[in-house]
Amino acid sequence: MLPRSSLKPLQAVGMLRAGLVASEEQLAVVCASHSGEPRHLEVVRGLLASVGLDESDLDNTPGMPLDASARRDRIRAGEGPARITQNCSGKHAGMLATCVAAGWPTSGYRDPDHPLQIALRAAIEELAGDAVTATVVDGCGAALFAITLTGLARAFARIATAPEATPEQRCFAAMRAHPELVGGTGRDVSRLIAGVPGLFAKDGAEAVYAVGRSDGCAVAVKIDDGGERARVPVLVAALRQVDVDAPVLAELATHPVLGHGQPVGEVRATF
Repeated sequence: MLPRSSLKPLQAVGMLRAGLVASEEQLAVVCASHSGEPRHLEVVRGLLASVGLDESDLDNTPGMPLDASARRDRIRAGEGPARITQNCSGKHAGMLATCVAAGWPTSGYRDPDHPLQIALRAAIEELAGDAVTATVVDGCGAALFAITLTGLARAFARIATAPEATPEQRCFAAMRAHPELVGGTGRDVSRLIAGVPGLFAKDGAEAVYAVGRSDGCAVAVKIDDGGERARVPVLVAALRQVDVDAPVLAELATHPVLGHGQPVGEVRATF
């Protein structure tokens, strides 16, 4: 399966192993699919500036903010899609900063044959305990590596239980400390991290979700048809199957089905 943005914490571990220097907030946004809120953009710009770069060096696909308010503000200002406001700009800033730290060229950093992507692929395979079975282009333009769903869960367990001061533990701690940077205002991924003790989580496009907890528990979910509205109820049910619970899970256990703007049903997991 293609983990999409759920792969970002694994990629961030690979960046740290290759020499990335980043603050805790910067590392959280490297792991993020951020909403394009002002604080997100500030942290991304700060990471780029720390290595003498700016947003013109980003090579991700331009996009509008995911956050509705930030998107409206941008439209009012007469501004369109930009690389900095696209949700993967933190990851791309981290990739550029890693290239600078490692002495690799920043040009072509998205190419699967670039030294950066080779290093990230190796980190992903080691963490997942899987061989990468396919290499494709993700929506943001970066290389994307296919692994098994079990491998994704295994990697999240390893990141959540890693020893102090390791790259894995640094990513886990950064995401735990700054859930608002991992997603954004009202986002379920931020609510999960903030609401479940010892847990970190990362969502991905086409209905992927993975979580890991400091006790070694991990769950990864992929809805086969890519439909987004089932993924959170299924994830919540799966977490409850392994005895993880918190008030936020009750809030996220169902997804409303609306008729004329009013709830007329719900999506819920029945296993």
